[in-house]
Amino acid sequence: MWFSWMLLLASLATSTASSKTREWAHHGAVMFADLTPQEMNAVRDYLHSCSELGLTSARDKSLKKNSILLMELHVPRKHEALRALDRGQARPSRKARVVVQFGNQVVPNVTEYIVGPLPFPSSYQVKTFKGDRPIRFESRPISTVEYEHLNGVLEKVAAKANKILQESTGFTYGNCTNRCLTFSDIAPRGLAPGERRTWIMLQKFVEGYFIHPVGLEVLVNHKDLDHEKWMVEKVWYNGQYFDSMEELVEKYEKGTINKLKLPEHDEEDLFSTYIPRGHMNTRTNIHGAKLVEPQGRRFQVDGNFVEYAGWSFAYRVRSSAGLQIFDLRFNGERIAYEIALQEAIAFYSGDTPAAMQTKYIDAGWAMGTSDYELSPGIDCPEIAHFVDLYHYYDTDKPVHYRNALCIFEMTTALPLRRHYNSNFQGGYNFYGGLENHVLVIRTTSTVYNYDYIWDFVFYQNGVMESRVSATGYIHATFFTENGLNYGTRVYNYVLGNLHTHLIHYKVDLDIAGRDNSFETIDLDLVAWVTVGFLHIPHSEDIPNTATPGNTVGFFLRPFNFFDEDPSLASHSTVIVRPDEKGQPKVQRWTPEVVGHCVSDKPFFYNGTYAGV
Repeated sequence: MWFSWMLLLASLATSTASSKTREWAHHGAVMFADLTPQEMNAVRDYLHSCSELGLTSARDKSLKKNSILLMELHVPRKHEALRALDRGQARPSRKARVVVQFGNQVVPNVTEYIVGPLPFPSSYQVKTFKGDRPIRFESRPISTVEYEHLNGVLEKVAAKANKILQESTGFTYGNCTNRCLTFSDIAPRGLAPGERRTWIMLQKFVEGYFIHPVGLEVLVNHKDLDHEKWMVEKVWYNGQYFDSMEELVEKYEKGTINKLKLPEHDEEDLFSTYIPRGHMNTRTNIHGAKLVEPQGRRFQVDGNFVEYAGWSFAYRVRSSAGLQIFDLRFNGERIAYEIALQEAIAFYSGDTPAAMQTKYIDAGWAMGTSDYELSPGIDCPEIAHFVDLYHYYDTDKPVHYRNALCIFEMTTALPLRRHYNSNFQGGYNFYGGLENHVLVIRTTSTVYNYDYIWDFVFYQNGVMESRVSATGYIHATFFTENGLNYGTRVYNYVLGNLHTHLIHYKVDLDIAGRDNSFETIDLDLVAWVTVGFLHIPHSEDIPNTATPGNTVGFFLRPFNFFDEDPSLASHSTVIVRPDEKGQPKVQRWTPEVVGHCVSDKPFFYNGTYAGV
């Protein structure tokens, strides 16, 4: 009897502790929630009311202005957050991280501020960095207004070169309604500190223009804050360099250069579109297999707090970097304090000046704000839980991105584990198997041509996976004979350039508490994980790079952490044993009949994002 009472008390104590742990995790999750539109507006209004900052509209046409570039959540210090997560104490006040561009002063610079407390900000302080070095104004990200002025420069240049462009490509730039050219710019914008010079390549403005280069690139110096003083410093045409557009025009008219003539443009054979073509390998036009939840949803989402099969975590989508999760727990015990996407980088090679200088650092292009709408049934299953996101970047008000994040449970169509125990006499002793269901939280980043699909995946056996799948259009340049040293000819006059993708994550492990250590190293184990792959473009990258073979990531796997596989607690287990008569006897912990269901809603996709 005493033993029974002790077991009961122990069970109650465990249940109470588990409930308290869950309550504290839920209580603390909001510390990591992204800024709401109301908070963004409050921060904007407060900073604009501070006359000493002299802030004006980000969309003001002048570059000589002080304006807000970026606004996102300022995550509290870890020790402050843990008081709420581990003791249930009051959460630290919410604050915003704000990046301000000061162009209207003697020494222009970029300054970061921490603004709070939210939702009613009343103070700001400068955020300093190691070495206390100021951020050069020339190093700022490019803005919509600056793009407009670059377009103005290109229109002036094209006015001198449109005859060449028409004869060479059949397209013209500026003041056209049909067969127009567009442009892509590359980074970095210079090779030395203080430079702001950008190579710009012209492309046919058609669907999938990224793989329609036309063989003309220009180097624009746009360092001066007076855009009227911007100038073209170099021109590259059909493999030849010129010091100005006037020089190109003069030598073209004299016939002293190698002229370019692209094949006649065929609107009916646009290789860059998604329109089906070729031999159809499926014998029917009916849908393929779909994912369903026959008895309803098995995960819970409350704001930015998610729970599933023993897992719990908070998430955010950082405007500059992207998807991040915090306070990751399994069965109430913290595995990691933070697992956060930090950066995506792509290094290119090539023969044209734009290609050879391309080194994209995507957080500098506000990678996190590029999480556009996800389509049901393609980007995520129809049954997924979709979440709207809000960002404040190069704008004067929050921008609404509908259905930009999704959370769903899926089966991998592979058992988590299984065993067939043969009796070696034509029968069996037992069969045991467990469906491999996982929870996935997903966003995407479309940073111009490339689309990155970001996943965090949670398995029933305590394993967590982080992965990224690359798709979208390759960064292609105009084909030259020498270009074969730097890539593959993927279409007539198009070179797919060799490049390397590197993806960086912060992994702050809190296994068995924050006081963990490794041997004599007394360190809150923080790993900076880099994954990546070399992309050798090929003709099958037309029109788009496909995800198979272009997915990389890492796993967090328990190693002597549990007494046994924690997925033993899953109700999805099935055991089959022969009874006394040799008939199969099925033992299961979920309903015997699965049932079936498919959405009766037609496919719908909006695709817009707008200020709120």
